[in-house]
Amino acid sequence: MEKTATYSKSDAKEECSVVDLSQISLRPISLSDLDDVLVWTSDEKVAKYCTWEPYTNKEDCIDFIQNIASKSLWFRAICLCNQAIGCIDFCLSSDRCRNKSAELGYAMSSKYWGKGIATLVVKQVVEAAFKEFPYLERLEAQVDVENMASQRVLEKAGFQREGVLRKYLFSKGKSRDMVMFSILSGEVQI
Repeated sequence: MEKTATYSKSDAKEECSVVDLSQISLRPISLSDLDDVLVWTSDEKVAKYCTWEPYTNKEDCIDFIQNIASKSLWFRAICLCNQAIGCIDFCLSSDRCRNKSAELGYAMSSKYWGKGIATLVVKQVVEAAFKEFPYLERLEAQVDVENMASQRVLEKAGFQREGVLRKYLFSKGKSRDMVMFSILSGEVQI
């Protein structure tokens, strides 16, 4: 895993040109993150494998922060130098037969892809999920078959590939094949 990430920022926030991955943090998202959230939710590369289209205005981001994020069991902003560069969450399964399972999801600004941030954060969230919600037995993630980078993130974080769910999700006018990944509570060192 890469130890540092280099980037430049054009806004007036604190300048951090080289960041150790220990500077990555997770915290609740808030309306004060609005401008940062708009940066990555409006990015077509980020939205490509998400169920939502790129956001085009601040009202969409306000709805995301106030309403969509609040529907998760656990939702956090992924932050670098306290700037929200993405989000990660998990929701309980809506299937009553699977009330000991939760589904993991994440999105992050494309300019931070490939730097080890997503793998680091997924590992932290897996630990938090099973520690804070001890009744959970399974954490799963569904990834578009074409999203190889996200599949690698999950594998590096200890998830096992279970198989392909053919034509499982209808999104953006097309039926999508999804790869199911999971990690069980007994497979995690807490």
